[in-house]
Amino acid sequence: METFDALGQGLLIALQPSNLLFAFIGVMLGTAVGVLPGIGPALTVALLLPITFKLDPAGSLIMFAGIYYGGMYGGSTASILLNTPGESSSIVTALEGNKMARAGRGGPALATAAIGSFVAGTIATIGLALVAPTVVDIAISFGPEDYFALMVLAFTTVSAAFGSSVTRGLVSLFLGLTLGLIGIDLQSGQARISFGIPDLLDGVEVTTLAVALFAIGETLSVAAAGNRAEEVIEPVRGSVFMSKEDWKRSWFPWLRGTALGFPIGAMPAGGAEIPTFLSYALEKRLCKKPEEFGNGAIEGVAGPEAANNAAAAGVLVPLLTLGLPTSATAAIMLAGFQQYGLNPGPLLFTTNPDLVWGLIASLFIANGMLLVLNLPLVGLWVRLLAIPRPWLYGGILVFATLGTLGANPSLVELGMLVVFGLLGYVLRRYNYPIAPVVVGLILGPLSEQQLRRALAISVGDPMVLFQSPIALTLYALSILALLGPMLFTLITGRRAPVGGDED
Repeated sequence: METFDALGQGLLIALQPSNLLFAFIGVMLGTAVGVLPGIGPALTVALLLPITFKLDPAGSLIMFAGIYYGGMYGGSTASILLNTPGESSSIVTALEGNKMARAGRGGPALATAAIGSFVAGTIATIGLALVAPTVVDIAISFGPEDYFALMVLAFTTVSAAFGSSVTRGLVSLFLGLTLGLIGIDLQSGQARISFGIPDLLDGVEVTTLAVALFAIGETLSVAAAGNRAEEVIEPVRGSVFMSKEDWKRSWFPWLRGTALGFPIGAMPAGGAEIPTFLSYALEKRLCKKPEEFGNGAIEGVAGPEAANNAAAAGVLVPLLTLGLPTSATAAIMLAGFQQYGLNPGPLLFTTNPDLVWGLIASLFIANGMLLVLNLPLVGLWVRLLAIPRPWLYGGILVFATLGTLGANPSLVELGMLVVFGLLGYVLRRYNYPIAPVVVGLILGPLSEQQLRRALAISVGDPMVLFQSPIALTLYALSILALLGPMLFTLITGRRAPVGGDED
């Protein structure tokens, strides 16, 4: 009952007019950027960080969550109409959705994606509200050595979940950890890696790094790629409504997709890509008309889209309860919490319960808004696909620069924006993941603090790090996260699926 009481209080906060406005702006922006290939919710939240640092924390975080949910919805539109997934987690949707669109059934494909996303998102958000307090109760018993082991788990899972290999993920992570060393050492008071530049004594701003890597780096990458072949936009033909047969064939895939997406999304190395592939394979096996798969089976759209959005709610479980980001957008949202001096984790539910439960309750509202917006505004989202890339990315470049300077008007900050933007381009050029760099910068100083605290309590005995059952369990999970992809390859003879930086 305490959970439902807290959720009720959160709903009162989420229904405040200002927070409703933030939620609406978030879902609109999220859907729009989800539709646009290459522009994902992580990039959008990164762009907004500098201009929201003076706003109300609850409203800003509600907007960021709306962008995340909206991006998952919007990614299906580009997948179905253009065969170009706006999100990496919408890749599977394109397999059957685009075939339906080319057969004149783009309307039902978009409808089953939108309604399935609403059903899955609502059920998964209820799961988030029920699971989160249990995880928090367990995490409250953590000591410094357990928190350090948790940080190690975060580092290994982020390295394993993002990018084309664990090695590349670790390289990106160590770049972020190195950046986290810059500034004043809180214990000794000595300057570290500041090169005598006063502006670096406070360390690297997370917002500057996030904007540079995601926005500037992506813009440079697109500019370097040159002109692409012109993409053909499929018009929506016929009714956008589903027939009775479509409803009958979609219900169980929605529920099965939800059952797959939420628990996998809640795992430290889960993400949204794996459950969508599993859902597609499951629906193909269970479908009464398997011959339709590959030619536009509606089950192949309904199941993966439900899994995608259920996983989005699942990703918030480790983020809010343990401070572990398992997607690029979650990593940027973690930066958003840090921007307001908040550290996601079990103590956040005690120190800022109104903010946490208001954020969770707002997800129900965001889901409803998205359902109402997506079907009537399909024509508008399709027109967004026609925006010329030079205008789109030129605007992103200007917005990123002005936002960063507005938050911190400094030539050094502008110089770091350029340097980190070039770093983002180089990482993309050589296929290194971006999110672990941000995670390393955020969690590196926190892990150092917990390590020093544990060693101080044990009077310098390093064995204290391996004496707790909780810590040993977390270390075992870390080893599994690192070796899992290699074991998968050895057992199956094919490469394990990995997460991307887009969602």
